[in-house]
Amino acid sequence: MDPFPEYENFDAMGLAGLVRRGEVTPTELVEAAAARIEARNPALNAVIHPMFERARRRAGRALPGGPLAGVPLVLKDLHAALAGEPLTSACRFLRDYVPDHHSEVVARLERAGLVFVGKTNCPELGIMGVTEPALHGPTRNPWNTEHTPGGSSGGSGAAVAAGMTPVGHGGDGGGSIRIPASCCGLFGLKPTRGRIPVGPDMGESWCGFDSDAFLSRTVRDNAALLDATHGPDLGAPYVPPPVERPFLEEVGRDPGTLRIAFFTGSLLGETAHPDCQEAVRRAAALCAELGHRVEEAVPAFDRERMVRAYLTVVAASVALDISRAEELMGHKATPGGFEPETWVLGMIGRKTSARDLADAQEARHLAWRRIAGFFEEHDILITSTLAWPPQKIGAGALTSGQRAQLAFLRTVPIGKLLDAALDELASSALERTANTMLFNMTGQPAMSVPLHQGKDELPIGVQFVGRFGAEATLLRLASQLEEARPWKDRRPPGL
Repeated sequence: MDPFPEYENFDAMGLAGLVRRGEVTPTELVEAAAARIEARNPALNAVIHPMFERARRRAGRALPGGPLAGVPLVLKDLHAALAGEPLTSACRFLRDYVPDHHSEVVARLERAGLVFVGKTNCPELGIMGVTEPALHGPTRNPWNTEHTPGGSSGGSGAAVAAGMTPVGHGGDGGGSIRIPASCCGLFGLKPTRGRIPVGPDMGESWCGFDSDAFLSRTVRDNAALLDATHGPDLGAPYVPPPVERPFLEEVGRDPGTLRIAFFTGSLLGETAHPDCQEAVRRAAALCAELGHRVEEAVPAFDRERMVRAYLTVVAASVALDISRAEELMGHKATPGGFEPETWVLGMIGRKTSARDLADAQEARHLAWRRIAGFFEEHDILITSTLAWPPQKIGAGALTSGQRAQLAFLRTVPIGKLLDAALDELASSALERTANTMLFNMTGQPAMSVPLHQGKDELPIGVQFVGRFGAEATLLRLASQLEEARPWKDRRPPGL
């Protein structure tokens, strides 16, 4: 029996308000979330580790105060260390790893009074833009279960879109918040580099590309979660510009007249789907209707160099992640503990020279400078979040020939062959997710806003990018768009 049938009528802030007024208890919210996970998760495979008993114990105790106290939330099964609960990173090698302490962002969410009800699925080590790990199996999109919810925070995206929880934790190293937000019809904001801490177990993730962040149905929920988690932790390598006021206070504030550029093409790929191009044109027209100054423009950068630089950093970081996994488990990793693509990417990373990595870092720093110049003339850049609509489950799976090639590379780490593998990745791997990675490299804040649906009724998100440190501008604009084209009550069929 559903203990709280009205649960999905409220966003996280609304549920927390009911708790504060005594109209519902945190325990009732946990039971409502658990009922929906049990009913809907079998079709979606979004939550791979329920934590209902832990959630019930926490909800039954006095919780810290705050604008989100008592609200159920799901944690992505990557980087979000919760003491006493598995943290597999969707990896066979780590299936038995259980941390004995919280990561800093999890500790902050707990101090804000949120209640964790489950861990969500992700691709192995968060590498892919779809969520189809060998360990846990694929997660499916609530809008159409034949399609992906995106990745790497696809489990959280599917859970929130399906109404299991109003908000979900994720991370974004190349679009991993924005991609599932786009696929699942949600709002997702990747903050400025360093805004949310990644400690205490790492100095940075993916050379600073990666950031924890959140998926939500409303802008205000995302702002409240950012308030609960932002700020440098002890020894943080980056400290972004300070904020003028709480992010929640930016929601509903007049953004003024913004100088907005839009680009309908593919930033790091070759082509963009017509539905995605149409989403950008409509978003640009809406911004013009709202009084902003809009023009077609795009920053100049060396696309091929940036693609290779991105993949070089990711490969080196995967090699480091495998080494960290060995330290955690206390024994050497073998190819059988990882998916073939992950292992070969790690091989490429181990073979990458210091000069290669330095060149990749220099490439992104130069691009950062050029793009910073573009944002002297513009406040916002609009692109489609994804260059293509959500693909079908399994559409990106390796062919038998590709698997044979990878099997050969796994056993014969020949430098030229690994170079060829990296070139192959550069030419094809980013085609569908080509518009998000650039801003992980430059560290700028970027958000996916659910403004459009394609001809097949699958959601298509629109990406808005701001200058470094300007989450406030993005949140003001997002709340203006939310008011003009409300999306909170747009739900997948049957929900």
